[in-house]
Formats: sequence, structure tokens, C-alpha cells
Amino acid sequence: MVTTQARTVHHMVPGAVVEAADVLNRCDLVVVQHEYGIYAGRDGEDVLGVLARLRVPVIIVLHTVLTAPTPGQRQMLEHVVGYADAVVTMSEAARQRLVDGYAVERPGEVVVIPHGALPVEPPAHDPSADRPVILTWGLLGRGKGIEWGISALGELRDLRPRYVVAGQTHPKVLAHEGELYRGNLRDRAAAFGVADLVEFDPAYREADALAELVGQADVVLLPYDSSEQVTSGVLVEALAAGKPVVATEFPHAVELLADGGGLLVPHRDPVAIAAALRRVLTEPGLAAAMSDRSASLAPVLSWSSVADRYHRLAERLLAARVVVTT
Repeated sequence: MVTTQARTVHHMVPGAVVEAADVLNRCDLVVVQHEYGIYAGRDGEDVLGVLARLRVPVIIVLHTVLTAPTPGQRQMLEHVVGYADAVVTMSEAARQRLVDGYAVERPGEVVVIPHGALPVEPPAHDPSADRPVILTWGLLGRGKGIEWGISALGELRDLRPRYVVAGQTHPKVLAHEGELYRGNLRDRAAAFGVADLVEFDPAYREADALAELVGQADVVLLPYDSSEQVTSGVLVEALAAGKPVVATEFPHAVELLADGGGLLVPHRDPVAIAAALRRVLTEPGLAAAMSDRSASLAPVLSWSSVADRYHRLAERLLAARVVVTT
């Protein structure tokens, strides 16, 4: 078995291109996490200078594949992919979007390895007969669609749910506008007369504390606005924890919930959200069936399984490099 040493490229300081490439070339293999906005230069173009200087195999992991990118975003992604020995997307939807919509010279080198989740054994939790818990968690910011979840609560008042919105404000959002979005959500809850049903929890949680929080939920709600989202770590973590999910029809949700792990609803539709939540919370056997389906996905989504797939991919690339050079 080949034991690989790998280094991951994230942020970089302009002017450090040569130094970064020299460091990375001492490794056996380089994994580059690509997301718009994390690298310097227009559309993150500074990372191209590093990629051009690498002499070791490169795996590019794509976090976002846009349907309608700007010309600069399209060109940037195609250049990044052009430097890759293998490209990883975290969903089949992202892979298909990349292969169909971008100039990819070697589509066979685009593989799907899912976003991982920690192995979670949430505490045993029977459905809350008194006040069912609806949970949305993750970094807070516009586009999460939480306002639609709040708007849906009026239709569920007879169930007296607790809608827990957990997570810190996204650092970039916090720097730009502070806690304005969270304040707007509080105002919306008050305006709709459901402030008593909404709880905001801004605490940061380590893995064990997060597992405990998720374990208390009767259903996870992901009311995201975006129809572009091809990767959702929160969705993966919810399914790995065996939780029923109600989600808008973003691509990753459509893909992972197709076999019954949750219910899909249209974007920005509080009536549909309320109806789906009511089904999960009241329809006999539905939540249990969803949990069983989620549990069947958990082994594939565990970080250990994901790591094994990356390791096998790395071994294949290194073996191919040895064949070429001998």
C-alpha cells in the first residue's frame, strides 16, 4: 500500500506563489479545495500560479459548480480543472453540471466523493409529544431561507413547535453587516406572531455538543434560497444522524433525498414548508421510515469511508505517475 503525504491549499498571500509551490512539491500529492472567494485575485486567479508550478499529482475538489457563471468564473474553473490529475465533486449533480456545462478535457477523471460526516450516535430521542423540535443549523447569512421557515410557523401553532436556529453568523456577513440578518429574523418572528416559537442559539459547538443538539431534533429544516447548491455539509450531517429532513429543491437535496430520507418543497414557499413539516411531525410512521432510510446512507457518508475513497484515488494517481516515469 502506498502511504501518501498530502497538503491542502486554501488561502494564499499574493507574492508567495513560488514559495507555496516549492513547499507543495515536497509532498507526494496535493489536494486543492476550490471555492469562489477564498483565493486572492479576480475570481481567485492567484491560485493558478501555484497550480502551474506543481510537479506532483493534483486533486481538485470543487465545492461550487455554477449553472450560469460569469465569463471570468467559467474561465477560472476551466483553468483550475485543466491543471488537475483528478477532479472531485461531492454530488452527482455537480459532476453532471461540470461535464455538461464546462470545457473539461478528461471527463472520465471527474469522480464523485461525497461530503463526509462524523460518526454520530445521537442520544435516543422519541418524537416530542409536547413540543416538537424543528432544527436549522449552520453559519447564518442571507440565502439560508430561515425567514421562510419562520413564516411557516403560523400554520403549525397547534403543534406548539420549537424552531431552533443554531449557529454563528458567517464571518464575512458579520464583518459586512454585523448581526443585521439575525435581527431581521427576530423582527419577522415578532411580526408574524411566532416569536414564542423561535429560539436563536448563536453558540459555536464542537462535534459532541453538535451531535447532542441534532439528537434533540424531530426534523431538520433546510429552507435554502439557492437553486445552485450542489454541496451541503449540513444535509449530509443530518442524514448521517438519522434525522428526517425537509429541504428546498436545491440539487444536493434532490439527489440525497430521492429515496425517502426527507421531503422536498419549492423555494420560498412557507405554505409548502408548513405542510411538509406537519406530515413529518404527525403522519404515523413517516418520520421513522425517513430515519431508517437516512441510517442506511450513514456508512457511505462517514468521514472514514470518504477518507478511504480519497486514499484509493491518491494511490491510483501515484501509481500512474510511477508507470509514466519508469
